[in-house]
Amino acid sequence: MAQNYRVGRLSQEIQREVTDILMKRVRDPRVDGVTITGVDVTGDLQQATIYYSILSDLASTGEKTQIGLDKATGLIRRELGARLSIYVTPEIKFVRDNSVQYGDRIDQLLNELKHPEE
Repeated sequence: MAQNYRVGRLSQEIQREVTDILMKRVRDPRVDGVTITGVDVTGDLQQATIYYSILSDLASTGEKTQIGLDKATGLIRRELGARLSIYVTPEIKFVRDNSVQYGDRIDQLLNELKHPEE
C-alpha cells in the first residue's frame, strides 16, 4: 500500500515540476503550449511516462512538439534530479495524450447533431 502511495505522490510531483520546467527553463518554441496531462511511474520508480497534449491537431505540429520534448528530455531529467528528493531520477519518456482531442471531436459531433443545418 505504501508503495502505491509513493508512486502516486511521485507522479504528481513529476507532473508539477515538469510543467514548471517547461514554462521556465525550456526555451524551445516547439514546446510552447504543451500541457502535461498525466504521469505514469513504474512500481520500481525507474521509468516515468509523461503524457502531454497540445491545442493544435496538425500532424506537423505534433511531430515538431515531440522532437522538441525529446531534445529537452536531458535538461528536464537533470532539473527533476535537482528538484526531487529521490535516490534515482527515473528515465523519462514523453507520449502524446490524444484524449483531449478525442473529447473535442466528440463535442464537435454532438454539436453537429443538435444543429445540423448551421
